[in-house]
Amino acid sequence: MSDILIVDDERDIRELVSDILEDEGYSTRLAANSDECMSSINSEPPGLLILDIWLKDSRMDGIDILKSVKRDNPDVPVVIISGHGNIEIAVAAIKQGAYDFIEKPFNIDQLMVVIRRAMETSRLRRENASLKRREVTNSDMIGKSASFRAMQSQLDKVTKSNGRVMLSGPAGSGKEIAARYIHAHSNRANAPFVTVNCAGVEPERVEEVLFGRESSERGIESGLLEEAHGGVIYFDEVADMPLGTQSKILRVLVDQQFQRVGGSDKVRVDLRVISSTNRDLDAEIEADRFREELYHRLNVVPITVPSMEDRREDIPVLAQHFIEVCNESQGLPIREISEEAVALLQTMTWPGNVRQLKNLIERVLILGDGTGPIEARELPTEDEKTDDSGRVVLSGALATLPLREAREAFEREYLLTQINRFGGNISRTASFVGMERSALHRKLKSLGVVTSNKSGARVAQIDEPEPAE
Repeated sequence: MSDILIVDDERDIRELVSDILEDEGYSTRLAANSDECMSSINSEPPGLLILDIWLKDSRMDGIDILKSVKRDNPDVPVVIISGHGNIEIAVAAIKQGAYDFIEKPFNIDQLMVVIRRAMETSRLRRENASLKRREVTNSDMIGKSASFRAMQSQLDKVTKSNGRVMLSGPAGSGKEIAARYIHAHSNRANAPFVTVNCAGVEPERVEEVLFGRESSERGIESGLLEEAHGGVIYFDEVADMPLGTQSKILRVLVDQQFQRVGGSDKVRVDLRVISSTNRDLDAEIEADRFREELYHRLNVVPITVPSMEDRREDIPVLAQHFIEVCNESQGLPIREISEEAVALLQTMTWPGNVRQLKNLIERVLILGDGTGPIEARELPTEDEKTDDSGRVVLSGALATLPLREAREAFEREYLLTQINRFGGNISRTASFVGMERSALHRKLKSLGVVTSNKSGARVAQIDEPEPAE
C-alpha cells in the first residue's frame, strides 16, 4: 500500500504524471477508466489515488469512484484532477472525502507538493494505527490460577476464527483485556481494534457514533463501524445499548453493511464482533430491555471472565505486574511485596476486581515513602483489623456471640479465606495455617466447609443443608 494509482482517460496525461512521479522515486499504476480503476483497487489498495473527475467511456465518473473508495478504503487519500474544474466540483469532491483538488493544466511543482503531503498524511495514519495495534499486542494477560488458565484456553481456541464472542464477568474483571487478547492473536491483529463504550455514549448520539453521518455542510463523517473495517469492533457492556440501536446493529450483523445517518449510500464493512456484559442478558431479554435475536447473534461463543474472588492465586503476580506498569508509565519506584502484604491482599474483598487492585497498587506507590518492600501496614484495612497497639479489634457481630460460636464463626471465615487464597489447594492451606492435612479435613467437615469446582478452580464454600420438604 505504498504505490500511486493514476486514473485518467487521456493517455498522455496519465503517462506524464507517472513519469514525473517515478522520477521522484514513487512506484505507479495506471488506469484509463472506472473498470480498470476499481479492478486495480480491489486487487491491492494503493497508497494514493490520483483521479480525473471526468472519465470518458466509463460506467462511473470520478465522484462515484471517490465515494466507493472512501466507503471501502477510507485510509486511501484521493487527489482529484480535472480540466473542467470549478468551485462547486471542488467543494463536492472535498465533502466526499477527497484530500485535495487540482485543475488542469496543473503546475508540476504544485502537484508534487500536494502528493507529498497526501502521502505523508497516509504514512502518519498507518504509523499511528500500527502504534495503537502494538500497544494492544503488548496488553498481555497475567495469571496462572486454574480459572485463569481455563479462560485463556477458551480464548486461544477462538482467536483464529471469525466467530462472535460474548465475554461475561463482573465490572473490572478484565473483559476488554480478554477481547484485545483475541484480536492480538488473530489474523486481524494488523487491522483496527475499535471499542464502543455502550454505557458512555449519549442515547441520542449512539447511531451517529456507530454509523457516521452525511450532511451538505460537513460532508462525510465516519463512524466507529467504518473505523473498525477489516478488524474488530468491541461492544463494551452491550446491555446498555438502546433498543432502537440494537435492531440496527442486528441488521449490520446480518448484511455487513449500513447507511450513515443522513446518507443514502450503503457502506460495506468486514468486521469481527466481540461483546461483553456484566449483566444477566436472559433477565434483560425477559424484561424486554434486550433483543433476543441480537443476543443469539452475539453469543455464538460465550466465555466467562473470572472475578478476583475466583482467582486469588493470581493476586501476587498481578500486583507485581502493575508495579512494573506504573514504573514504565509514571516513573514510580519498583518495589517488592512482603509476604505479609501478599497474604493481606489475597484475603481482602475485591468488588472492583482487577481494576481495583491496579488502582490500589498505584496509590501505594504514589503515597509510599521508600523503595523497600511494600508492607501490610501500607495497605488499606477493610472493616476492622488492629488498633495502634496491634490488638485485634472485634467486629460488633462477633463480639455479641458466646465464645464457642464466635470461635467457630472465626475459624469458618478464616479457613474459607485461606482455602480460596490458595485456589482450593488443601495441602498449601494446611501448610500455611500450621495443621496436618488430615486434621484440616476434619476441621472443615465439622465447620460445614466444602470445596467445589467453579470457573475451572476449586472454591471453598459453606455446605448449606437441603431444605426440609
